[in-house]
Parts: sequence; structure tokens; C-alpha cells
Amino acid sequence: MGQLEDMAMFVRIVEAGGGISKAAEQLDMAKSAVSRRLMDLEKRLGTQLLHRTTRTSSLTEAGLLYYKRTQNILDEVCELNEQTSGNKARTEGTLKISAPLSFGLMHLSPLISEYAKKHSDLSFQVDFTDSHVDLFAEGFELAIRIGNLPDSSLQAKRLTSIRHVFCASPDYLNQFGTPKIPSELMNRAFLEYGLLNDTKSSRQ
Repeated sequence: MGQLEDMAMFVRIVEAGGGISKAAEQLDMAKSAVSRRLMDLEKRLGTQLLHRTTRTSSLTEAGLLYYKRTQNILDEVCELNEQTSGNKARTEGTLKISAPLSFGLMHLSPLISEYAKKHSDLSFQVDFTDSHVDLFAEGFELAIRIGNLPDSSLQAKRLTSIRHVFCASPDYLNQFGTPKIPSELMNRAFLEYGLLNDTKSSRQ
């Protein structure tokens, strides 16, 4: 393998959740060969890219930086090859997406339908759920999230803003009065969406 192949292999390992076995299966290579190439890459770079245990692997600080830069380099090489050959890359395969239920049904469904018409060789597997899913473990290529994202090796881009509002029935306001300032809400009875920000609050 050349350096670009090693870089592509490392990206595949990371995107397979740091699992060498899963990456080897996707690359149609022996696990021992992928493990050896990873060790050779780390030796050539003079640094450890992954923290490896018997059960899990995680990126080191150097590994995270190398992963992000490598992705950009591979994307540029792919774009250069396409421009040079004059052939437009074909969009095909299956794209597995996770998105919040109401947001997905309201906003994503029509976009998927429109995109699918332009790319007939691409199929979609969409999971509309408000529950937290492990993108690596469950094989998702793309996810839409609402809220603050924890630090990770995943790349994220802000799409839009979401407004949250407090609502009350006239009977409730007649019984308890209308709050004048936000702090008054602390002692009020309310219903809260249980999966908001991946919490399991059931306060009423």
C-alpha cells in the first residue's frame, strides 16, 4: 500500500468506530493485515493514533488531528481525479440517516424525495427517532441532531435554528396566574418532553 491507501485505511478504521475487525471486513482484508498496516503507519509517523484495548479503540489527540486532515486530503484527491478525468462521480449505494421524528417528517421527507429523483441509483434507509443512537455501532453515515453536541471525532455543520416556546392553557393561567419573569417557572407544574437533550425527565 502507498501513503494515500494507508490514509484511506485509517479513515475507514475511525469511521468503523475504531474497530479493526469491522474495518477489515469493509475493506475485504485480513484483520492482521489491517492491524499491521496501522502499526506501520504509526511507526512512520512516530506517534500513536489510536488508544487500543481488547474491547474498544479511541482516537488519541494526534489521531484526531490526523483523521481530520486526512479526510480533507482524500476529498481533494478525489475531486482532483474527477476534474481531471472529466467524469462526474455517480451517486449510488445506500445512505443510512438518523433524524428526530417530528423534524424529519416535517422537513426531511420532501428533501429526500426530491434528492432521490435526481439520483436514482441511491437508496435511503432513514430512522426517524428522538432516541440517542450510536452512529458508529449502528452504521449511520449521517445524522441530524437538535441541541448541543458533545465533543467527538464526528464532523458537524449547523443547518438552522430551532425555536422552543412555553405554552399554557387558559384554564391553567386562570388557576395559577400568568408568569411575568422566567424565574417564576421554576416552581410551576409543567409537562416536559422526556427525550429533550437526551434526558429522561418525567417532571409534571
